[in-house]
Amino acid sequence: MQQTLVLLRPDAIQRRICGEIIADLEKEGRICAAKYIQMTRELMHEHYAHIVGKPFYDEFETYMLSGPCLALVFEGEDVIAAIRRRIGSLDEPDTIRGRFARSLSFNVIHGSDSFESAEQEMKRFFEEKELVHCA
Repeated sequence: MQQTLVLLRPDAIQRRICGEIIADLEKEGRICAAKYIQMTRELMHEHYAHIVGKPFYDEFETYMLSGPCLALVFEGEDVIAAIRRRIGSLDEPDTIRGRFARSLSFNVIHGSDSFESAEQEMKRFFEEKELVHCA
C-alpha cells in the first residue's frame, strides 16, 4: 500500500473548490491524514528548493504565503501515479489542473511525483502519529 502527499494550495481554498478536488482524488485512494497549514518562507525554501532562484519563484512564494494550504495524505494501490494522473496538466481538460488551474504557477495543487519524494514530503508536513492507516 502506497502513500502520497497532496497540497491544495491557497487558491483552491479561497475559491472553495477543495471538496470537488478531494472527491476526484478519493477515486484513487483513501485520505489517511489532513490538516490546514500555513507555509512559511523557511518551509517554502525546503519544500520547493528545486525552484528557488527561478525567475517566477518570488511571485510563487507570495502566492503560497497568501493563505493556508490543505495538506493531505492519500493511501492506496499505486496511489502516487494514480493521483499524478488525476492532477494532470493545464492542457488536459479532464484533469484537476486542466479544470481549475489559472496558470503554471497558480495551479491549485501539488502532488508527490515519486515514492522517494512522497516519503520526504509526508515527513515534512505530518508526524507519523497523525497518519491513520486505512488498509
